Amino acid sequence: MSELKGDISENMVEHAGIRVVHRGGSKLNFREPVISNDSRFLLCASGECVKVFSTSTEECLHDLRGHTDLVTGLLLKPTNHLQLYSCSTDGTVRLWDFTDGILIKTYVIGCPIYSIYASAHHEGIIFIVTPPLGDKRSELFQLVALHLPQSGEQLVEAGELSAVLSDVSANPATIAFGRGGQFIASAKGLQLEVYFFKKQKPYRFPLKEDNKKGGKNTFTCLACHPKDDCIATGHEDGKIRLWRNINQKKEYTYSTLHWHHNAVSSLCFTPEGTNLLSGGVESVLVQWRYTQENEKDFLPRLGAAITHITVSPDGALFCTTHSDNKITIIQSCVKVSSIIQGLVKGESVKTDLMVDPRSKAMVLNGKPGHLQFYSLHRDKLLYNLDIVQQEYIHEAGLQQFEVVKAAFDASGKWLATVEERKQKSAELELMLKLWAFDEQTQSFMLNTTISSPHEAQITAMSLCHVTDSQTTMLVSTSKDGHFKVWQVAAPANTEDEGPSWSCDFVGSYHGLVPACCCFSTDGSLLAVSFKEVVTLWSPSSWELLTTLSQPPGAIRDLCFGRLSCSKYLLGTTENRLLCCWNLLTCSLEWSTTMDISLLLADPLSENIVAFCCQDECTDLFVFKPNEPRPLFSHKAVCSGRVTRAVFAPREEMLEGCEESSQWLNRSQLYFLTQYMDLLTFTTKAEEDRLMASSKQLVINDSVAMTPFRLLLGKRQQQQENQDALSGLSAERTPLPQASAAVRELLQTPAHVLPSTSLLCSMFINSLLVSNSEPREENKDVEEMESEKEEDESDSEGEMESSTRPKTASLPQGVGSAETTAPSLTRAQVRELRRVKKLDYSWISDVLDTST
Repeated sequence: MSELKGDISENMVEHAGIRVVHRGGSKLNFREPVISNDSRFLLCASGECVKVFSTSTEECLHDLRGHTDLVTGLLLKPTNHLQLYSCSTDGTVRLWDFTDGILIKTYVIGCPIYSIYASAHHEGIIFIVTPPLGDKRSELFQLVALHLPQSGEQLVEAGELSAVLSDVSANPATIAFGRGGQFIASAKGLQLEVYFFKKQKPYRFPLKEDNKKGGKNTFTCLACHPKDDCIATGHEDGKIRLWRNINQKKEYTYSTLHWHHNAVSSLCFTPEGTNLLSGGVESVLVQWRYTQENEKDFLPRLGAAITHITVSPDGALFCTTHSDNKITIIQSCVKVSSIIQGLVKGESVKTDLMVDPRSKAMVLNGKPGHLQFYSLHRDKLLYNLDIVQQEYIHEAGLQQFEVVKAAFDASGKWLATVEERKQKSAELELMLKLWAFDEQTQSFMLNTTISSPHEAQITAMSLCHVTDSQTTMLVSTSKDGHFKVWQVAAPANTEDEGPSWSCDFVGSYHGLVPACCCFSTDGSLLAVSFKEVVTLWSPSSWELLTTLSQPPGAIRDLCFGRLSCSKYLLGTTENRLLCCWNLLTCSLEWSTTMDISLLLADPLSENIVAFCCQDECTDLFVFKPNEPRPLFSHKAVCSGRVTRAVFAPREEMLEGCEESSQWLNRSQLYFLTQYMDLLTFTTKAEEDRLMASSKQLVINDSVAMTPFRLLLGKRQQQQENQDALSGLSAERTPLPQASAAVRELLQTPAHVLPSTSLLCSMFINSLLVSNSEPREENKDVEEMESEKEEDESDSEGEMESSTRPKTASLPQGVGSAETTAPSLTRAQVRELRRVKKLDYSWISDVLDTST
């Protein structure tokens, strides 16, 4: 329950058009995914959207966006296998056409929804888990039946709820339908409850807390056999119980299966009920024979603990989700066919959140001993970099090397990492590694390894390219009371492979312990904090330039201003103080009392963000060092403390933003909560643009320019000027934009279109173009150009006919009768000329033959 509350308790509050959302790096393993009937698509909840993946290519085909809070459940519509239900804590159930990525209908419930179920036996009804009505913070949850109203509107109020079970778990793995929807089973704590719809009566089967051998009987998950009255339940001690004859409470029986050494996290029957699948922390998928319980098959080494198991409706594919935010697609428990890897999320993140200057990927701890490079724009893992380069042993209590620090230089050419291991009876083991980017392999290669770079734990690290000396420097601070400067140097012998790193300077200040360090933007200054004192050093000579003091309290974080505010240095202290020093006057410019957990500068602007913890929630403040008032503030962006955040540059600048959201124009801010959720900020303009783009049908530009492509492809948005020059190009007239047939074809999915006979006449009429006078005149001009030589030979007659309209406009009675006679148009004149030139000799031949 604590994990669930951590995932759904984020306060998605809208403030001045800015919302906090799960966007990029969201959990793929939060809920059980769904496989389509044809096994082509895999659908999973990911933050506030639903992702549609291809099971063969692993690519994300659609992002179904519409929910305004965490998506908590997915369900294929029983009566239409091409449509999907999704529920969310925003209090809505949405119906999607997931093949085309179109929202069909939204049902407004009005209370948070934590899971969703349905069966073909109950048409027009879905079952949802919600808190008691009017009590959104209750620890109790109920299973209710929701009658979906039949309405043609896209937004429908659905308030007809019927209670089924009053005390259920919010974990979707503990509720399942059995035998085609004849009963529904729910497990919570030490009690199994089965509700039979025909009898409208629940049966309860309680267990003791401990069994005879000391095992824990607490229920963790369950699954119902598709054809028999059998329920499989998983327990905390790793056992699986098969409950039979459950419709007779006094005569029920159960048998026990045991292979897992820890809690069973997921159970699932195959569609025919011949096999039972189970998984847990062992990273092994176990397949049990339903009729031969002693026989079982294994698919081991899946990489991380299994959290959910799904089987496709045809039984061709198995799907497992894992604790490292990964989805594995398996072909009938035989081999792994594809892997969809989200942002790897372990128990904690030791490194800061960083952005690789080359790939613009976010970098942080990934698999044990690795750094992961994750594309925030594509929401996809690019690759893992093995830092420790040792086999990780999955054993509780075993101390192994961990990556605790990492830093890039501004160009992305160098990467510095620190790994450490602390044995109970031994000293701390430290390793500093420098990695150089290899253009050929397009990855980082190990350049230098430094064992025991310090005598104690490293507290901070910073990389910088110093302009004056045209070299790259690394500064590391340690609890041993020193900070060291590492510099890359060219090889002494030409036979050496390349440059290497060595220690260039060791600094200290009155025996105090340094806590943090940072370089100025141009690399001309290095700031190192020692308890309550900030020291400024010159990287060119390593001379101590000055010291900055402030009210008592150890410095916790340092940050230089950027661009026009580069003369300022900001710092936070342990006694809840934010200080700003002017480096030109070496004096304190201003200070304020704030409990700041993280201070971060935007590399593309002067903006500074401060995360302030108050009342177990985190507030956000955006300001510039030279202005006393904040540009933007947001209360309660999330619960708990925020200690990891990063600014990621945008691919395109935001246009038309309000003044309060202009700090997001160039960069997007991502931050990590204590529940390991990666959140970001989005503006209303950005959301509208994403929603508009998701509704458009995009045709590849490489498609040939055919009439069908003109009909369904991209249309010209502006009409060309209808002048004499545009008439020479003989372009095809655009089809009418307001045609009902064209609009019907563009906006309606193909599989739900009416029959062809209904659309045919309307569609054919829309293709007909009226023979208007302007089109006739344009055609005349084109023919005149093509018959240029003929027109030149008859230029006198042409001029005479062209002057007649002018003389015809004279008053009546003036001029001869010839001038007042009706004039011929150009088309009529050309038609007469054409008739004159025709050969009529064939008429005489016909007359001769007839006589």
